[in-house]
Amino acid sequence: MDIRFQAGGASKWKADAVISFVFEGEDAEQACSALIQNALWLGIAPAWRDFHGKAGEMTMFYGPRAMEISRVLGVGLGKAEQLDMTAFRYAVGRAMRQCREYDLAGVGLDCASLARVAEKMGVALDVLVREAVVSSLLSLYRYERWMSRKSEHEDPKWLAVMCEGEFVENEVRSAARMAEAEAAGIVLARDLANDPANVTTPSAFADKAREVAAKYGMNFRVLGRAELEAEKMEAYLAVARGSAEEPKMAVIEYAPKGVEGREPVVLVGKGLCFDSGGISLKPAKGMEEMKGDMSGAAAVLGVMEALGQLGGGNAPARPVVGIMACAENMPDGHAARPGDIVVAKNGKSIEIVNTDAEGRLVLADALAWAQENYKAARLIDIATLTGACAVALGLEAAGLFCDDDELASRLHEAGTALGERNWRLPLWTGTSLKALKSPCADMVNAGQREGGAIHAAVFLQQFVKEGQVWAHIDMAAADNAENPINAKGATGFGVRTLLSAVWDKAEDVLQ
Repeated sequence: MDIRFQAGGASKWKADAVISFVFEGEDAEQACSALIQNALWLGIAPAWRDFHGKAGEMTMFYGPRAMEISRVLGVGLGKAEQLDMTAFRYAVGRAMRQCREYDLAGVGLDCASLARVAEKMGVALDVLVREAVVSSLLSLYRYERWMSRKSEHEDPKWLAVMCEGEFVENEVRSAARMAEAEAAGIVLARDLANDPANVTTPSAFADKAREVAAKYGMNFRVLGRAELEAEKMEAYLAVARGSAEEPKMAVIEYAPKGVEGREPVVLVGKGLCFDSGGISLKPAKGMEEMKGDMSGAAAVLGVMEALGQLGGGNAPARPVVGIMACAENMPDGHAARPGDIVVAKNGKSIEIVNTDAEGRLVLADALAWAQENYKAARLIDIATLTGACAVALGLEAAGLFCDDDELASRLHEAGTALGERNWRLPLWTGTSLKALKSPCADMVNAGQREGGAIHAAVFLQQFVKEGQVWAHIDMAAADNAENPINAKGATGFGVRTLLSAVWDKAEDVLQ
């Protein structure tokens, strides 16, 4: 769906339908003050008698067909004091899906209405424009690649941000374009995670990463089995030993103009394209969902796609490196066994006591490799790492582990604002290292069940050099959902949070 802009007020707006937001108890003149000046019919539309603006309520108001605006979709937001950003996003999502059901080609977003909502919520208009646009795009996402019978309704072809002023404000335009780029990255991440494991193999993922890099002129390289062996990444290779699919670590380097010599932001994503659990086999029930165990790597690639779409006009002031550590964890005669000992790239020996604790093995070597090859301003990894995190925080939330207060606050605030909820959990190093103690190696790869997410984070911390600013995001409970802006399946969680972190300051994201 194309994003357009219309200025000059309602007399110059044109769309098959315009979305306008209504708080509970408002009439047409209160809710649609700009629209009603040109669509006089709106004030006397009979449907207002039955529309009360309650949360979740929607009504299509009809005017004379010959008018430029002959339909207005009223979207109820409920009581103003009870509205939060999640409820707003869902309202937008439901409205866009309704427009699709009506087979509308062009849809408008009433910015005068958005401005009223923004004032009630205590946020700037451009913030709400960004959330409205990204929610619109994400709500229309469908994964129908393998369906012989597709949905009968087509998506709207364009969405117009309709402004009252003579010109579209730069802040509004930038916000909409940022939302468009974010949505493109999230859609890519969703597609990759929704694809079955026989399609998104490690090699196929690396090919997609190469395609993204080539499209935007970014540097690309990939490390296969031979290169990983040469780099002495035994922990990573141990995970891949039982699979016929070759492991692939894809690396994209984005260096916009003017950043030469600056330390990069390095993002590392877990890319287990399928996780059977290896010899420590997972239960059959729900194992099909393990095709999405590469959602961390998918999020990193989504960030690179978004940066490419934004282009040089809104580029960060540092290079950005995306490392996607892909492999499969399968059981066969070559697979790693419980009790095996491997030596990671940084020289630490690991006793593998559970082959289903494989993501941390892949990430351990990927983090060590990243620090050997880049002096990072900040290093952030993201992974569907532990079920224990879901137990701790519930669904649709990620655990955030970081011993740098500034970075932790930045990631938490960004995730909270952008709909990717996370919560900071402790790095209790002393306690976890006791739980990870091995009688025959430097550590085991899995500690006791209690505190499992913390033990996993502390395990990774052992592969981060002292002084390196680092954060770990455990998104195991947030990679799959169903709601008005997410068709059942992969969420693309992490793209927005990570993207916000590539700029040095939060206020620099929208330039």
